[in-house]
Amino acid sequence: MTQASRTTEGAEAGGEPPRRTAVGGLARNLAQRFAIGIALVVVVVVFGALKPEAFLTTSMLQGILGSQAVLVVLTCALLIPLTAGDYDLSVAGVLMLSQMMIGVLNAQMGLNIGLVVVLCLLAGALVGLLNGAFVLLFGVDPFIVTLGTGTVLGGVVLWIGNSTTISGISTGLTDAVIVYRFMGVPLAFWYGLILTALLWYFLEYTAAGRRLLFVGRGRAVSRLSGLRVTRIRWSALVASATIAALAGVLYAGTTGAADPVSGEAFLLPTFAAAFLGSTAILPGKFNSWGSFLAVYFLVTGTTGLTTLGAQSFVQDLFYGGALVVAVCASRYSRRKEVRESGSL
Repeated sequence: MTQASRTTEGAEAGGEPPRRTAVGGLARNLAQRFAIGIALVVVVVVFGALKPEAFLTTSMLQGILGSQAVLVVLTCALLIPLTAGDYDLSVAGVLMLSQMMIGVLNAQMGLNIGLVVVLCLLAGALVGLLNGAFVLLFGVDPFIVTLGTGTVLGGVVLWIGNSTTISGISTGLTDAVIVYRFMGVPLAFWYGLILTALLWYFLEYTAAGRRLLFVGRGRAVSRLSGLRVTRIRWSALVASATIAALAGVLYAGTTGAADPVSGEAFLLPTFAAAFLGSTAILPGKFNSWGSFLAVYFLVTGTTGLTTLGAQSFVQDLFYGGALVVAVCASRYSRRKEVRESGSL
């Protein structure tokens, strides 16, 4: 029996023609990949229709884009250990430590801002080394280790900053973050965009990035394949903390001061963006472009609700609900991907 006759018989028996099935599958795949982007457009249209004079303005757009660079960078930091199968709950603590170091060393002690930034990045790398030591040498769960590390860092920040906000950070930093603009948008946004693109390239097109993904998908198989799983996981924790320190530098440049407690608020939206982003672009896989879209979807939603007069607690409800939904959707996408790969 020829292929054409089998296709005809399938159609006559009530089956869906292969061409139509392929088109439908492609449409569903595209809808899933770009669901967050579509949802972002819908949110903008809805809030723009409800409050056009406040929401659909150039200043609002520039404010949304420029203000979320810190969250974009911090989410990129979190994506690296998540890809390797580890959690890092200390990223917000590292951010606060980096910001406070700038306040103390630059604003109070007068050290050059360039030198202070380098010291902040080195401090972040040191935190990552310590996290890796506890997790990989002592075999402690990374969730517990990084939760404890983040709490300790919060105490250190209160200690070195005397529980006060330090202002007077170098204008060189604030100029490079929010004052100078490109296409009307603060440079902070472009820093986040560049880091997102670099992380995408690293995870998708480099051998190190593929090894990281392989370890996250199966450590036992990775060891049997000859990969140095311990070194890869340790490097992921170091990279995460270092990039989190960079996020702290951007936060200090955005606010122009060092606040000992406000950085804690970044932890929940960072996880929400990371998991929500894993349901888009490359469903079932943590990826930087999906998280980038997720960050701006979340902030656009909370900004729109605030514009309509919602109370401040709505932001926590929005982020918390988004995290729960995102984790469930991420698990579903991962299981679907495993089933499809197993059926091939």
